[in-house]
Amino acid sequence: MRVLVTEKIADGGLQRLRDAGHEVDVQEGLTPEELLVAIPGAHALIIRSATQVTAPVLAAGTDLIAVGRAGIGLDNVDVAAATECGVMVVNAPQSNTLSAAEHTMALLLAQARNVPQASEALKAGRWERSKWTGVELSDKTLGIIGLGRIGKLVAQRALAFGMKLVAYDPFVSEDRARQLSVQLLSLEDLMAQSDFITLHLAKTPETAGLIGVDMLKLAKPSLRVINVARGGIIDEQALADAISEGRVAGAGFDVFATEPCTDSPLFALDSVVVTPHLGASTAEAQDKAGDTIADMVQLALAGDFVPYAVNVSAAEASEVVRPYLSLGEQLGRIFAGLCGQISEGLEIEYQGQIAEFDTRILTLSLLKGFFGATTGGPVSYVNAPQIAEEQGIEVRPTSTTTARDYVNLITVRGGGHSLSGTLVGLKSVQTLVMIDGYTIDVPPAEHLLVVRNADQPGMIGKVGTLVGEAAVNITDMAVGSSPEGEKAIMVLATTESVPESVLEALRQTDGVVSVATVG
Repeated sequence: MRVLVTEKIADGGLQRLRDAGHEVDVQEGLTPEELLVAIPGAHALIIRSATQVTAPVLAAGTDLIAVGRAGIGLDNVDVAAATECGVMVVNAPQSNTLSAAEHTMALLLAQARNVPQASEALKAGRWERSKWTGVELSDKTLGIIGLGRIGKLVAQRALAFGMKLVAYDPFVSEDRARQLSVQLLSLEDLMAQSDFITLHLAKTPETAGLIGVDMLKLAKPSLRVINVARGGIIDEQALADAISEGRVAGAGFDVFATEPCTDSPLFALDSVVVTPHLGASTAEAQDKAGDTIADMVQLALAGDFVPYAVNVSAAEASEVVRPYLSLGEQLGRIFAGLCGQISEGLEIEYQGQIAEFDTRILTLSLLKGFFGATTGGPVSYVNAPQIAEEQGIEVRPTSTTTARDYVNLITVRGGGHSLSGTLVGLKSVQTLVMIDGYTIDVPPAEHLLVVRNADQPGMIGKVGTLVGEAAVNITDMAVGSSPEGEKAIMVLATTESVPESVLEALRQTDGVVSVATVG
């Protein structure tokens, strides 16, 4: 498949995609207009922070399966539009966490000790030892806004400097904060108590302008503000005014509301230290991001589970659940062949050990298989729930840890039909074990012929003869009977689709009740 790369990505990651047989099309520095021309025919788009993936870009990329962001932030990707188009958005959330945390500490120390200002003065021939007197970090209060991956790493490093840690994060429990030696506070209390604050959260409509005029009024005059997260979370003009008026001591900024940025009200202030978005700019982080995003895009192109998909409603799969993802998709595909289009709901039941885990990704896998067989457009983990909603199909998953005949069992019901499957043996062989109440034992296959017939002698011969005379090879076969014993079922796996003429002949055969095909 064609992978369009519009920004600098580590060569190791791109080589992974080439080794997998994909065409890597590197076109760096495209204008928005040029991107609209380049995107048609691309199956994946890999970017960093500069490329704007807008709704028009996604609409033009009619073959797009995935957009990969080699880094964490996604404010340059219209994730909602991608979801509507069924395009998976993936990132590399752990690739630059360490680099960003270390850069935060670099700005923290540079701001506390006026390192760049003193360096610039000395290089210009001025010995300004008294002018650039700094402050110690020890015993100062550091307010961490956002106690996620990077915030946690900053907390660990700040502790080593003897700092007192407070944090604001509504998604972190008191117990978790105590484990990190952090006291949770409201944002207002954090602003009032901190000597330094550092931000580590995504830019969203809720966080844009989070630290503005009102919040800065709560600050102590000794406050120094560090931002290595995203530009626009702090109102730069409001902060510049507060520093100019002596209400805030200084700031260290790596990110800005508009980038590239060469003109900010902060730049005119001696007590401000700035860098041009260097938080992830280490050789190690670049390599990690390139490798990770290549792996994620490769999984997406193969239709496999993608751990870092941001617009999949359940982008996690435990080691117990993950082996069942392919089975779930097969069950959805085969069930669609059995019942065709349905207007009512789908019931999905998980029995056994898998019911102890989050099975939402299994439900998405089954829907992906079902709608992939019933709709003409592309179906993915991303848009399968949306398709169900558009078609008015209610999906009702249930779970029970009580297992009867199998350690784990997945059953789907709807439209008067049911289908069950599991993994069998040490090799975890995918196996269909029940259709419409009939017990069977046959692996899923691309082509299946399902015949319901009277439970009487000679039926296997009649069906086998008609299929064989059409030169269709039977690779596997299972028979089962109903609990009442009046009707039976035959499930035949074939190397190709059974011709319609054979299906019609089967329907006319004495003793045959119904005929259905899959694939």
